[in-house]
Amino acid sequence: MFPTARSRHADRIDDDAKLRDLGYHPVLVRRMGSFGNFAISFSVISVLSGCMTLYGFGLVTGGPAVMLWGWVLVGLMVMFVGAGLAEVTSAYPTSGALYYMADQLGGRRWGWYTGWLNLLGLLGTLAGIDYGAAMFTGALLNLQWGIAPTPGTVMVIFLIILMLHATLNLFGVRLVSVLNSVSVWWHFAGVAVIVAALTFVPSQHREASFVFGEFVNDTGWSSSVYVIMIGLLLAQYTFTGYDASAHLSEETTNAEVSAASGIVRAVGWSWLAGFVLLVGITFAIQDYAGTQNTATGVPPAQVFLDALGLTGAKLLLLIVIVAQLFCGNAEVAAASRMVFAFSRDGALPFSSQWRRVSTRTGTPSSAVLLTVAAAALLAFPALFSKAAYSAVTAIAVIGVTPAYAIPIFLRLRNKERFQQGKWNLGRWGVPIGWIAVIWVVFVTMLFCLPQSSPVTIDSFNYAPLALIAVLALATFWWAVAGRRAYTTPTHSGSGDRELAEMSDEIV
Repeated sequence: MFPTARSRHADRIDDDAKLRDLGYHPVLVRRMGSFGNFAISFSVISVLSGCMTLYGFGLVTGGPAVMLWGWVLVGLMVMFVGAGLAEVTSAYPTSGALYYMADQLGGRRWGWYTGWLNLLGLLGTLAGIDYGAAMFTGALLNLQWGIAPTPGTVMVIFLIILMLHATLNLFGVRLVSVLNSVSVWWHFAGVAVIVAALTFVPSQHREASFVFGEFVNDTGWSSSVYVIMIGLLLAQYTFTGYDASAHLSEETTNAEVSAASGIVRAVGWSWLAGFVLLVGITFAIQDYAGTQNTATGVPPAQVFLDALGLTGAKLLLLIVIVAQLFCGNAEVAAASRMVFAFSRDGALPFSSQWRRVSTRTGTPSSAVLLTVAAAALLAFPALFSKAAYSAVTAIAVIGVTPAYAIPIFLRLRNKERFQQGKWNLGRWGVPIGWIAVIWVVFVTMLFCLPQSSPVTIDSFNYAPLALIAVLALATFWWAVAGRRAYTTPTHSGSGDRELAEMSDEIV
C-alpha cells in the first residue's frame, strides 16, 4: 500500500521533530521517499561503475578466481558493515551522518576526524566514478570515430561530466531523486542485457573452471596470498558510497527507517547484481592477454568487442556509460550534503559560504560547486601517471571505509550513550558491529600497501600519502580554527554529552 499525502505529511512532521531533537533546524526540503533513498545508495555503489572500471585491475591482481570469490567475501563483510552503520543512522538521521554520529557518541574530536575522513572518501569516490565514466566514454569514442583515449582526452571528458553533474544537482533534490529511481531500473536492466548478450551471442565461452578457479598474477609480487588480498580492491571499491542514504536523510520522509533500510537494501541488491555481472563478463572473455592490453584502454570494452563485434560493443558500452553517469550524479548529491553539513557545523574553511542553501531549489548550491571542484583536483594526477586512477580508488576506500566503522565502534564502546532508532539489530547489534569494525581495520591497512612490483613513481600507491595529508590538514585546521569554530548541537535526548567531550583526549 502506497503512503497517502496525509501520511507523508505526518512523516515529515515526525522527521522534522526528530531533527530538532538532534539540535538542527530543518532547512532542506523533504522530497525523497523510501525508494528514492535506497536508489541513491544503489546508484552510488553502481556495479556498472565499480566492477567495470576496475575489471582490468582484477585481471592482473588474481584474475577471475579472485574477482568472483573476492566479490562473494567482500559483499558478505560489507553487509555486516552496512547493517551496523544502518543501525546508527536510524538513531541519528542527519546530513552530517557519520561525523555527527561520531561526535554524539564519542566527542568533538572523534566527529572532527571522522568528518574529514568521510569527506576525503566521498570526494575520492566521486573522482573515481566520473573518471571511470570518462575512460569508458573515451573507449566508445575510440570505437566510433577512432579518437585515441589519451590522458588529456580522458581528462577533458572527465571535466565535462563533472560540470554536467554539477548542473543537474543545482536543479534540486527532486530531480536527483527521479534520476536515481530511473538509475535503479537502468542498472538492473543493463546487467540483464549485458549478461544475456554475452551468454547467447558468442559462439564460445570459457569453462567454469576458468571463471571460478583461474588465478592470474601479473603484479610482479611473488606471494599469491598478497596478490589475493590486494585483488579485493575491485569489490571493496565498488561497495562504497552507501552512506549516501544517510547523507540524504534530511531530505527523506520517515528517515529513521528509510535511510537505514536504504543502506542495507542497496548493499544486498548490489551484491547480487555485481556477481551476475562479473560471471557474465568473465565467461565471455575470448583473449585474456588481448583484453588486458586493449587499445581502448578499457578491458570490458575489448570483451564486448571480441564477443559481440563492433556494433554490439558500442551498444553495451553506452549502457555502461549511462549507468556511470547516474552513479556520479548521485555521488555529487551525497558528497555535497556532507560538505553542507560539515560547513553548517563550522568545520571547513569559509564555512559560511558552503552552508548556503538556495531559496529557490532548497539545494546547497555552493557545496555542490565545491564538491565537483575538489573531485577534479583529486583526479588531476591521472594526466601524468597511469597508476593515478587506482590510487584514487584506493583513496576512496581508505577514506570512507574507516569513517563507516568509527560510529559503529563508538556505538559498541559507549553503549550507555547509544539510543536505538526505529530500525535496529536488537541483540545482534554487538556481534555484527565487531565483525564490521575488524573488517574495516583489515581493508584499511590492506589498501595502503603497494599494488605492483617493482615500486616506481608510476606504480607507487599514493593512497597512504593522501590519507596522511588529510589527517595532517585536519589536525592543522583543528589547531588554527576548528577547535573554536567547529561545534555540533547537543542531542537533547543525551544527558551525558560531557562524558563524550572527555573522550576527546584519547583520540
